[in-house]
Amino acid sequence: MTSSKFTSDRINRIQPSPTVAANALVTELRNAGRDIVNMTIGEPDFDTPMHIVDAAVLAIAKGETHYTPSNGTVKLREAISLKLSRDNGLSYQPDEIVAGNGGKHIISSAFSATLNAGDEVVIHAPYWVSYPDLAVLNDAQPVIIPGNEENRFLVSPTELRNALSSKTKWVVLNYPNNPSGAVYSGVELELIAEVLRDYPHVLIMLDEIYEHFVYGENRHVSLAAVAPDLKERILIVNGASKGYAMTGWRLGYGAGPKWMIQALTKLISQTATCTSSVSQAAAIAAFRGEQKPVHDMLAIYETRRELICNQLKEINGISFIPPAGAFYLYVNISQLLGRTKPDGTKLNTDDDVVEFLLKEGGVATVSGKAYGMSPFIRISFASSSEVIEEGCLRIKETLKKLFK
Repeated sequence: MTSSKFTSDRINRIQPSPTVAANALVTELRNAGRDIVNMTIGEPDFDTPMHIVDAAVLAIAKGETHYTPSNGTVKLREAISLKLSRDNGLSYQPDEIVAGNGGKHIISSAFSATLNAGDEVVIHAPYWVSYPDLAVLNDAQPVIIPGNEENRFLVSPTELRNALSSKTKWVVLNYPNNPSGAVYSGVELELIAEVLRDYPHVLIMLDEIYEHFVYGENRHVSLAAVAPDLKERILIVNGASKGYAMTGWRLGYGAGPKWMIQALTKLISQTATCTSSVSQAAAIAAFRGEQKPVHDMLAIYETRRELICNQLKEINGISFIPPAGAFYLYVNISQLLGRTKPDGTKLNTDDDVVEFLLKEGGVATVSGKAYGMSPFIRISFASSSEVIEEGCLRIKETLKKLFK
């Protein structure tokens, strides 16, 4: 008896998360005794700051371990409101905010609460791996705008306009971008806003989970601040995972118009009930408390970014644009395709390159195909300098074998 007899058509239409699968493979190989340098990881390697942990411990000691309102405690939503004002110059009241079990939960709930069969979700490549599948899961059609490395992986106003139609329900904008690290300036966002003003039926999702990690002259600016007239159509998705090293706490949030927040709250009440009360208490300390740990992490990522760029730019056969934000490099591997491996077989795809680096060099990366744009691989620098140096050395020595 096959499982497909029992599983729904909906679940059969989607694939497991490629990044989660890549990290799981690393764990499997390590358990089997392989020495693997993991450069797939999409989370900070730092521990959660102690003042946040202390707040969670205190909440447990005080018995704050019960159900909360489905949209989150008032104190948490007030803390998020404060954070949005302080960091982004945005005014959202607590009843315009909903808490979820991570940003992915908010995205999934927003799609479930708004999408109907035949709706379209416009997504620009390279994209975070879950956007298209979450659209498909909710009977919608992803419309992918091909990425352009020459334009720093940014979507142009013309490209965006050409992708919109009467069927478009959502446009998803993720910046700083995973996997490319692309960041939009205020001027570039205003040009995008001009397009979106012509399509009043289109909702706008801003995934800003990497907002705290931007480098050099770059600054994170929210489209909601640039174009306040679009606020009633915007859902900001964010959370504590990246900026506060709280991935395992599973605390995300959405900020948007009341009607949308009410719809998400209704859905969460029937699915997750609410987010962990302990995680909510911790997030209050994160958003309201001392922000120095966030700035300290940014400084470390700045150093790691410089290190990995300096290491990889010396390697024959690859090229990349230094990321403006997040903690990934999206590496162009087109020069490697068609080359012959030591065993006599050829590298034909980015999947082949990822497999070659893993099997031959013991270094794990993620195929660009997972992000909708080939031939690329994603390399994370959310690891120690020692891990970065060892991983880059392995990549260098492994790729040398293709140029003998």
